[in-house]
Amino acid sequence: MPQAPGPAGPSVVLGLRARQWMVVAIVLGCCYLAASAAALSGAWATLNRDPTTAEIERAANAEVARRWEAWPAGRIFPDRLPYAPDKGSSELATRVGIVQDTSCEAAVDPELATLLLRHGCRAVLRATYADQLQGVVVTVGVVAFPDAWKADKALKEIPVERASDTKPGVQAAVRAAPFPGTASARFNDAARQDRGQDRGGPYVLLTASGQSDGRPAAVLEKERPGEPFSLAPQLARTIARTLSTQALPDCSSSEWRC
Repeated sequence: MPQAPGPAGPSVVLGLRARQWMVVAIVLGCCYLAASAAALSGAWATLNRDPTTAEIERAANAEVARRWEAWPAGRIFPDRLPYAPDKGSSELATRVGIVQDTSCEAAVDPELATLLLRHGCRAVLRATYADQLQGVVVTVGVVAFPDAWKADKALKEIPVERASDTKPGVQAAVRAAPFPGTASARFNDAARQDRGQDRGGPYVLLTASGQSDGRPAAVLEKERPGEPFSLAPQLARTIARTLSTQALPDCSSSEWRC
C-alpha cells in the first residue's frame, strides 16, 4: 500500500537554505549601511574642514586672475595716483578717462597684439592719466593673462626700448587713448614718445607717454627724453601691485570661488 508523502524539506538555493540567505541579506544590508555612513561622514568632514594651504593658494591665484573682470574699472584705475618726479617730492597724476573697448587687438600695435594673443591675452584694459601740471599724458594698459607664467613669458618677448633708440615714435606699444576736452585730447599714436612694460602676477602693464600738446615724436631732433616721462613706470607699478597682491580668502564674496 503506497504511503502518503511526508512534509517537504527546507528549500536549498546555491547550497544555502532560506534562513541562511536571510542572514546573508541582513549582513549585506548592514555592510551597505556602514559604507553609506562612512561615505556621508567623509563628505561631511570634507565640506566642513578647513582648507589646505594648497587650496588657499589656488583660490587666491584664481581671485587675482579674475580681478580684471570682477573689479570695477575705477578700482583698477583710481582717480588719483601718486608719483615722485624728483627725490623727496610727491605729486598726483589725474585719470582723464577709461577706454570701454577691452579687446587685445584694438588696444596695442598689431605686431604686439600677435605676441600677446599667442600667450593667451584675455583682455587689455586702458586708461589715460595726466601729470599734475597736465603737460605729460600717459596711457596705461593692463593686459590680462590666464596665469602669471603666461604673463611672464609674454613680458620677456616684448622688445625693450633702449635709450640709444633714436627713431621717431615708438613701436610695439599700447595705443594712445585720447579723451576730448581733457589734457589728453591731442595725444595720439604719433605723439607717443616713450613706452614701458612691467608685470604683476597674471598682468602685464604697458605704458605709452607723450606731451599734452600732441607734438609728434617725428619732429623731435634729439633723442626722446626719459625724465619727463618718469611718472609712467611709477603709475604702472602702483596699478600692478594693487592688482597682483593676494587677499585673504572670503568665500562669502562673489569675487571668490572657494
